[in-house]
Amino acid sequence: MKGFLLWILLFYFSWPLALLALILYPIIWLLLLPFRIFGFAVGAVFDLLKSIITLPNRLLTKSRQAR
Repeated sequence: MKGFLLWILLFYFSWPLALLALILYPIIWLLLLPFRIFGFAVGAVFDLLKSIITLPNRLLTKSRQAR
């Protein structure tokens, strides 16, 4: 909602710039999409490594609680 209100404000002060932003936003979003996917993949790999590294500690903690 905040973005829409900012766009309306920009449209009020400078409608050519607002229309240019409206046209360029989807193009820029598509150009940045591979970087978002790459960031998601890197985050998933780091979460997997964290899980693998902390697995022995979690197993030992569960076995101590069972006693």
